[in-house]
Amino acid sequence: MLLLGLSAPAFAQDQPEADKEDLAVVSPRVGDIVVTANKREETLQDTPIAVSVVEAEAIEQAEIQDLLDLQTLVPSLAIRQGQTSGNTNFFIRGFGNGQNAIGLEPSVGVFIDGVYRSRSAASISDLPNLERVEVLRGPQSTLFGKNASVGVISVTTRKPQFEFDGHVESSFGNYGLHRFEAYATGPVTDTVAVALGGNFNRRDGYVEDLGTGGDYNERDRWGIRGDILWEPSLDVSFRLIADYDKIDENCCILTNLVEGPTGASIRALGGQFVSEDPFAYNVLYDIVPSNRIENYGVSLQSDVDFDFATLTSITAYRRNDVESQFDPDATSLELFSTNASQSEIETFTQEIRLQSNGAGKLVDWMIGGFYFDEQLQSGNDLFYGADYRRYLGALLGNPTQVSAFEAATGLPAGTFAAPGQGISEMSEQDNTAWSVFGNIDVNLTDRLTATFGVSYTEDRKDVSVTALSTDALAAVNLDQLGYNATLRNLLAARGVNLQNSASVGPFVAANPAIYAQLQQQSLATALGTANPFNGLRALQFFPPFVNLPNAVEDGQSRDNSTDFTVRLAYELTDQISVYASYATGFKASSWNLSRQSRPPAAILAPGNPVVDPVTRQVLRATPASPIAGAGLYSTNLLPGTRLASPEDAEVYELGIKGTFDSFAFTLTVFDQTLKNFQTTVFTQNGFVFANAAEQSTFGVEVDFRWSPLDGLFFTGGATFLDPVYDSFPNFGPGIDISGQQPQGVAETQFTLGSNYNFTIGSLDAFVRADWQHIGDSPFLDDPNEAARLVGSGFSREQNLVNMSVGIRTASDFAVSLWARNLLDDQHIVFASPALAQAGTINGAPNQPRTYGVTIRRSF
Repeated sequence: MLLLGLSAPAFAQDQPEADKEDLAVVSPRVGDIVVTANKREETLQDTPIAVSVVEAEAIEQAEIQDLLDLQTLVPSLAIRQGQTSGNTNFFIRGFGNGQNAIGLEPSVGVFIDGVYRSRSAASISDLPNLERVEVLRGPQSTLFGKNASVGVISVTTRKPQFEFDGHVESSFGNYGLHRFEAYATGPVTDTVAVALGGNFNRRDGYVEDLGTGGDYNERDRWGIRGDILWEPSLDVSFRLIADYDKIDENCCILTNLVEGPTGASIRALGGQFVSEDPFAYNVLYDIVPSNRIENYGVSLQSDVDFDFATLTSITAYRRNDVESQFDPDATSLELFSTNASQSEIETFTQEIRLQSNGAGKLVDWMIGGFYFDEQLQSGNDLFYGADYRRYLGALLGNPTQVSAFEAATGLPAGTFAAPGQGISEMSEQDNTAWSVFGNIDVNLTDRLTATFGVSYTEDRKDVSVTALSTDALAAVNLDQLGYNATLRNLLAARGVNLQNSASVGPFVAANPAIYAQLQQQSLATALGTANPFNGLRALQFFPPFVNLPNAVEDGQSRDNSTDFTVRLAYELTDQISVYASYATGFKASSWNLSRQSRPPAAILAPGNPVVDPVTRQVLRATPASPIAGAGLYSTNLLPGTRLASPEDAEVYELGIKGTFDSFAFTLTVFDQTLKNFQTTVFTQNGFVFANAAEQSTFGVEVDFRWSPLDGLFFTGGATFLDPVYDSFPNFGPGIDISGQQPQGVAETQFTLGSNYNFTIGSLDAFVRADWQHIGDSPFLDDPNEAARLVGSGFSREQNLVNMSVGIRTASDFAVSLWARNLLDDQHIVFASPALAQAGTINGAPNQPRTYGVTIRRSF
C-alpha cells in the first residue's frame, strides 16, 4: 500500500500540536488548506485556480532539500538542472525556458515570501523552515507582474513567532552527506519577534574523473537568514528579512551519449572519454567544472489594516553573483584551455497593493502596482587549448593541412588555432519594468462569483554586447582564398605564374577576354561547392563580431501588454465547486547577451568581397545593407537574431473541486497557447535565440487526497498533455519543425504517495512513500540532431521512488531514515550537441540513489 501511493499537491496532514494526542478523533480527516494564490488567504477549495500546494510536514518528511526536489510532490511541475549549479529550468504544463542563456528570462516566475527571483541561480538555495510551496498553473500575469506567462512557484517561509520554539537538525548519508540546519524564533518584546535560521549542505560527488581522481556533482552550500516581525498594533505589521547563501561546488557534468566521427580523431591524438556509457558516472576532463554563487538580499513587507481594506507593501533588494566553468569538449584533450563565465545581477523590486477586507460582500477587490529595476553584467571567455591545432589537423585528415593553409594565405606558421585564441565577450543589460493591476470578485449570489482582472505592463531594456574574437582562422575570407587558388591553377595550365607579375601582367594585357573568362570561372568555383577551402568553413567558430549598440542598432526594446483574467466560479454544493476561466500572460523581449547575438537579416546581407589580385577589380562586392553602409561589415559576418520577441500566453480552463470528510479532488481541463514562444537553438559554438510562432498544449490534470483511516493518507496526481509546435517554420536554415512535439515536454506525468502516521507506545511514528513518473520526450528539437539519438537506448522517462520512516519522542526528539530514488532509476536529464565535435551528442545522467538518516530536536 505504501508503494502504491504518490505524493502530490497539497495535503493538509500537519495537525496542530494540541491535537496530535487526539488524532483519532480529528474530523474531517482531510482538512482545509490555506493558500495565497490570489494574494489573499483562502482555502484551496475556495480558490478557483489550478494550484498545487505542498505543506511543511510533507516537505520535512519527504526530505525536500531545495526546489529541485519539489517536482516529486507536484504534478505538472518539472525541474531540470543544466550544466552548472545555477542553470536550472522550471516547466509547468510542459512550458518553460530560461536555461543556458542569461538573457533569456524564465516563463515561470519564482517568488519567495512575495519577492520575485529573476534568475534560477537566485532561486535554488536551501531554505530553512518552509511553511508551504504553492505552484500556480497557467498565466498569472494579472497579479504577479513579471514573467509569469505560464505559471508561478510561490514559496512561503514561517513568520517569527511570539512563543519560543525552534529546532536543530542534522542528516548523514551516502556520498559523505552531512547536512545541518538550525532555526530558532521567539519574542523580543510584546510587539517584536525574531527568527534566525542557518544551514549547510555538503556531499561528495557521485561522478569520478578517471584522469584526475576528482569527483564532481557534489553539494557544498550554506546559508543564513534573519527575520524580524514587528506588530506595533493589531492593524499594523512589518516583516524584515535578510538572507545570504553561498554555493561552491564542482558541478555539473556532461558525458558522451552518441560518439560521432570526431571521436576517432580525439583518440588518435591521445585523448580519452567514456563513450556512450553515462551511467558509469565516469568522465575524463581537463577542466574541472566549478560553480561559485553568492546570493543575498533584504526585503521589507508592511501591512496596514484600514478596516475596509488592507494596504501591503513589499520592498526588496537582491544581488546574485555567479562564476562558473566547465569542460566544453568533455574529453581529456585540451581542446579549450578556458571556458569561464561570470555574471552580476542587482535587482530592486517594489510591490504595493490595496485589497478589500471581509468576505461575503457583494464585491471583493484589489488594486496594486509593481516596479522592477535590474542591472545585469555578464562575461564569458572561451579560448583554444594546446591540443586544438592538432585536433584541427586531424579533422582535416592531414596533420600538415593547417600549415598548408597558412602558407596559402601568406601567414606565418602557427597562426591558425593557436593556444589562447578564441573569443572574449562582455554584456550589460539595464531592465526596468512596471505594471498596474486590478482584480474584482463580484458575488452575484451566495454561490456564484464572477472575477475580472486586468493588468498593464511596460518593460524597457537597454543592452550592450561586445565581443573580441582572436580566432585567426575565423577571420579568413575563404571566398577570396578559393578564388586565388582557382585562378592560380587556371593560369598555371596556360604556363602563367600568378605570383610573377612579369608573367601574369603581359598575359592579362594581351588576352583581356580570356582573362575575363578565367575570372568568372574562378569566382564561380570560389562561391560554389568546389572551393578547395570549403572544409574550413565549419571550423571558423568565432568570426568577427558586430558590437551592440552601433550606428544601426540602438540595443533597446520597449514592450507593453494588457492582460486579462475572466472567471466564473459556482459552488454546486457545500463540498463541490466548479469554475471556468480565460487568462492571458506576457513576457517581454529577451536579448541574447552572448557571442551568438547577430544583426538580423533585415539589416545585414551576408557576402564576403572577392577582389582580383592582378587587376584589383572588385568581382563581388559585399551586398548593400544598413550594416555594410555604416562600415560595420566584417569578414564572414552572418545574420542571425539579437533578441527573442515578446511572448504572449492565453489559456482556457475548466475545473471542478471537491472536498469531503476523507476525500478531496481537483480535475482541470485546459487549452494553453504560447505565441512567439521564446527558446534557444544550439549551434556548434553557442545558443541562438528564436521564437516559435505558436506552441500549444491541451491537457487534463487531476489530483486527489484521501484518508481512509485516521493517520493514513494517500495523495496523487496525473497530468496528460498533447504538446505541439503549431508553427515553428524558422527553427533553422531550411528546418521547419511545425507539428513536432517540443523537446523535454512529456505527454504524461504522475505522482502518487502514501503517508501513515501512527503511535508506538509513547512514540509518534510515520512511514511515507512516493513515486513520480515522467514519460519519455524528445531530447532535441533539431530533427537532424535528434536522429542521432534514435536507437541509442537512452530515455528521458523517469520513475523515482522515495521512502522515509521516522519516529518522534514525547520530548520532540526525532529520527528518520530516508532514501531518494530508492530503486536507482536511470534516465537522461538533457542532451546537447557537443561543442566543436560534429555528430557527437553529450548529455547529463540523473542522480543515483541517495539515502541517509536525519536527526532532529525541536524545542
